[in-house]
Amino acid sequence: MPSRMGYTGISIVPIIHGMRDGRAGWGRLSRRELLRLGVRAGALAPLATSIILPSAWALGVQKPRPAAAPTASPFYQVDEVLLEAMEKANFRYFWEQANPYTGIVRDRCNATSPDKSDLGSIAATGFGLTALCIGDERGYLGHAAARERVLNAMRFLWKMPNHRGFFYHWANVNTGERLWDSEVSSVDTAILLCGVLTCRQHFQHSEISDLAYEIFNRVDWTWLSEDTRILPHGWTPESGFLQFRWDNYSEMMMMYLLGLGSSSHPLPAETWTAWKRVTFEYDDIRYIGSFAPLFVHQYSQAWFDFRGKRDQYTDYFQNSITATEVHRRFCMDLNSQFSDYSENLWGITASDSARGYVVWGGPPATGPIDGTVVPCAAAGSLPFLPQPAVRVLETMKNRYGQRAWTQYGFVDAFNPLTNWYDSDVVGIDTGISMVMAENARTGYVWNTFMRNPEAVRGMERAGFKKYTPSKPTATD
Repeated sequence: MPSRMGYTGISIVPIIHGMRDGRAGWGRLSRRELLRLGVRAGALAPLATSIILPSAWALGVQKPRPAAAPTASPFYQVDEVLLEAMEKANFRYFWEQANPYTGIVRDRCNATSPDKSDLGSIAATGFGLTALCIGDERGYLGHAAARERVLNAMRFLWKMPNHRGFFYHWANVNTGERLWDSEVSSVDTAILLCGVLTCRQHFQHSEISDLAYEIFNRVDWTWLSEDTRILPHGWTPESGFLQFRWDNYSEMMMMYLLGLGSSSHPLPAETWTAWKRVTFEYDDIRYIGSFAPLFVHQYSQAWFDFRGKRDQYTDYFQNSITATEVHRRFCMDLNSQFSDYSENLWGITASDSARGYVVWGGPPATGPIDGTVVPCAAAGSLPFLPQPAVRVLETMKNRYGQRAWTQYGFVDAFNPLTNWYDSDVVGIDTGISMVMAENARTGYVWNTFMRNPEAVRGMERAGFKKYTPSKPTATD
């Protein structure tokens, strides 16, 4: 799931030693639970105020870049070749690592010798449904095969264990049964719903449309917000609502907007203004952020199109451009400690590491940063900084691709300084890479998802208005 936040400011950070996949049980803790461990350890130090062509791959050298990009696209042809290869490899993960009869996607797998773990992620399944739409759109598989897989998934989701329409974070890929006493997760359900709604618009199929409508409208947002405008992270049958709330800017924007857009159990409009938007500053650049890795600026914008829109607080698309640029500068400023970080190789977000799963990033510096780079940090930033981000991916592929590139795309993380390369790929990291690459290239997921009346209604009730940004966005 995306719940993987954590800023510590100093070196205390939750690291799950020796627990690298579902077989060992690392997933018993969500990524946001890892953050809370760090907070309880007293580690926060707030700094806030309130393809390249195949021949080039084989040679391991980077082709000189043209002086100017075509006006019709943010990418050069060599960029498009790389992004196409990455998306196709990412799609293969969602096709092969999902149960074809349930549609549930495995949380992760070893890319060199894929296992058959039963650990499914409901968030990875949301990305997987979106990946089926992209794969059909790009011709990675036949339309009938894509439609059949989506139909199977929709039929299964309708009967899958849930509570008031919300799904359990971890589920058995074969049976849909709850695993590890996991919580009914509000944000993971939101990611799943985004995939469901994308399928409804892409396939324009009567049964898919009906099932998507029923699955979405079954979700009882009023139950989640019964005694609070700040939504809880989840609920368990053993202890009720979790005590932690979605009270700060993060990946949860999609969840609030979906709830606002519901016609059956809508959230009150004031829930959109209830959560905090804290201003951060780095290198004299100000932006709304939180003590969390880079992914919080990406996830909601994988589906919701914030371009040319703003609410009473900000333009969130431009804000993500700014936050990504700040992160790029932060990584470059670390070059004196870690010589691999440069304008051609940057990007740190919650990921695997040589010591286990780590919540790290910055600014402010979070966790035991050691020179590891995380491909989905740059890939998930492609719509915000197209050329700087794709340059990173090309460097990874050209220079380190022999070990950093797999049949499913990039490994989850690697460290050139210590010669450590992950053997795993993670579903949601693969998903954000694929979806944001497609959005940066064509806007397809944005254009498809935003045809849903629930998405439009949610943004309208949150007070979003169209406007002309004062400065061009990175995709202009």
